[in-house]
Amino acid sequence: MTEQPEAEPKRHTTSKPIRVPEPLWKAYGRVCGRLGTDRTKDLLNHMKDRIQEHGTSEDMADLERAEREAAERRARKGGRPPGRANTPST
Repeated sequence: MTEQPEAEPKRHTTSKPIRVPEPLWKAYGRVCGRLGTDRTKDLLNHMKDRIQEHGTSEDMADLERAEREAAERRARKGGRPPGRANTPST
């Protein structure tokens, strides 16, 4: 299956379902919480690290394009949402 190029960039990220045993997902969430991050942020960082470590020039260009897309989306929405560590406690 090949992916077709899109005429216009999407205005939001799309979800990508993955199959994960529930106990693994729960444990991973707890670990990420103790590390001050969340699963999405941690998985995205892992993906970026893998691309930077093992990617081809095409992969690096896609990573750069993805980073620009994310920056543009954040700019439209007023920046990154506050993380759990940045959220004031009540």
